[in-house]
Amino acid sequence: MCETNTMQVEWRNTVSTPSQQRTEDELRRDLCTTARRLYRLGYAPATSGNLSVRLDERTLLVTPTGASKYLLRRADIVVVDLEGHQIEGARNATSELGMHLAFYRRREDVNAVIHAHPPIATAFACAGRALDEILCQEAAMTLGPVPLAPYATTGTDEVADSLGPFIPAYDAVLLANHGAVTCGTTLFDAFCKMETLEHVAQIRLATWQLGSWNPIEEDRERLLRRARERYLQNSV
Repeated sequence: MCETNTMQVEWRNTVSTPSQQRTEDELRRDLCTTARRLYRLGYAPATSGNLSVRLDERTLLVTPTGASKYLLRRADIVVVDLEGHQIEGARNATSELGMHLAFYRRREDVNAVIHAHPPIATAFACAGRALDEILCQEAAMTLGPVPLAPYATTGTDEVADSLGPFIPAYDAVLLANHGAVTCGTTLFDAFCKMETLEHVAQIRLATWQLGSWNPIEEDRERLLRRARERYLQNSV
C-alpha cells in the first residue's frame, strides 16, 4: 500500500473511533485533520465552515471563529459546554456554535457535527431546492433524504431555530442561501455524510442536465429505509 493510502486508512480508522475512546489531544488532531480535508475538497474555502465533537457528556471541542480550516492547529481548538459557555481556549468559539448545540441537545446519538459549503449542494440551498428525492440506492442507505431549512441569518439563534424541526429525523440538512450541516456518531461519519451529500447533489444536477430523472418508487424506498435502519443498528 502506498504512503498516501496508508495515511488515509489511518485517518479513517482513528476518526471513526468513538470519541469516548479518544483522548482530548487525539480529538483535537482529528478535528484539524478533518478540517483540512474539507478545505482541500473545496467545502470550506477561506475561513468558512466549522466542526465540533463531543469531548465528554458535558463538553465539546469546537473550531474557532475566523480560522482557515487548512491552517487549523490543535491549540486553536476551543472547549465549550452544552450551554454554549466557553471553558477553555485562546480564541473565540465559532459564531455558528448554536447550530452545533442544537444537535447535541436533541440527539444523544450525535457525537460530531460539521457545517460546510460544498458548492453544488450549496447551490441547491441557494436555489431553494431540497434533495429529498431518492435517486440512487447508495444515497438512501447512507444519507437518506435531505430537507431544506428556511433562511436564517448566520451566527444568530435563528439558525438553530430553523433546524429544529429537522434535527430528530435527519442526519443532513441544507441551509437556505447558506450551506449544509451533517451530524454523525463520529467525525468520520459526519464527514462521509457531507461528502455523500455533495455527491448526491452532483447526481441530481446531472439528471436535470440530461432532462429526466427517475426517483425510486415509494415501495422500494420503504424497503431501502428498512435496510438503512438495519445497517445503522448493526454499525453501532
